[in-house]
Amino acid sequence: MKQGKDMMFRADKIDLKSLDAELEKHLSRVLSRSIEAKRPKEEWEIDSAKLDIRYVVANGAYGTVYRGTYDGQDVAVKVLDWGEDGVASATETAALRASFQQEVTVWRNLDHPNVTKFIGASMATSNPKIPLKAGRQDSLPSKACCVVVEYVPCGTLKQYLFKNRRKKLAYKVVIQLALDLSRGLSYLHSKKIVHRDVKSENILLDANQNLKIADFGVARVEAINPNEMTGETGTIGYMAPEVLDGKPYNRRCDVYSFGICLWEIYCCDMPYPNLSFADASYAVAHRNLRPKIPKCCPNALANIMRKCWDGKPESRPEMHEVVRMLEAIDTSKGGGMIPEDQTPFCFCFVPLRGP
Repeated sequence: MKQGKDMMFRADKIDLKSLDAELEKHLSRVLSRSIEAKRPKEEWEIDSAKLDIRYVVANGAYGTVYRGTYDGQDVAVKVLDWGEDGVASATETAALRASFQQEVTVWRNLDHPNVTKFIGASMATSNPKIPLKAGRQDSLPSKACCVVVEYVPCGTLKQYLFKNRRKKLAYKVVIQLALDLSRGLSYLHSKKIVHRDVKSENILLDANQNLKIADFGVARVEAINPNEMTGETGTIGYMAPEVLDGKPYNRRCDVYSFGICLWEIYCCDMPYPNLSFADASYAVAHRNLRPKIPKCCPNALANIMRKCWDGKPESRPEMHEVVRMLEAIDTSKGGGMIPEDQTPFCFCFVPLRGP
């Protein structure tokens, strides 16, 4: 019932629990902003006022990637998906912030043409608006963090290989892509960085078809003691047997993943398409399952694949050795994968050489 400008409510109709929850969330925001304002700014922190987030590029397990600009430069913005304010527990928030700090620590000092360039990051609560459907905008959650990197315009290596799954790639292109990836990984390993999730989805292509390694969400500085690096980290299909088994591992796990990527680049196909994650994991770890190398694959390249995905980590080459092996390959006579529509026979058994 109205009385002038005032409203009267029945006390028994007020949801006190909801009010308490809203009040707690509001106080949490205020406290978070107060703490943030007093926190000294890190060297890598961006000026949020210069960041313009435009639209979604990709969604992943750890967050959403947006296209945007920062200080006039095209960028990709990875926003960690922590849910609405007040939903994540203190333990979950602490773990996510630790993960964010690790990613920034690893990425910020890297400088190589085959590694996506880090521009900055933000832990601030005064983040800019992000676009939603129907032209609306919303603020980032006050606990959110974002990582800003160069925008690489031509999508992922996986998308590129899928587009070429029928006609395949010329051998020269295969070797060039493999060299880009091997040089990027060799650089990371020289800096004692283990990527731990090398796969075609985490590799980008620029307008000149230069390959760039991206997504350092689970990367870390290599432990001096291998026993400090255990647990299933990575993506099924690319994970080394020792990682799948929960055994100690080192940078050679990236070498294994590179071997799988090398097979993908040559074949323009997916490893183990007919196996479930569980079946593929068990067979890789316990039955020495590997992708089948086509008969038309030149021996020099097939040997690199086999060496890289050897079941024994100590038998795999270092990435700088892989670079030298790839540089020694002669592409002048062709040797690329033979498109299936160019022969009525199974590609695995034809003696012909592709482009």
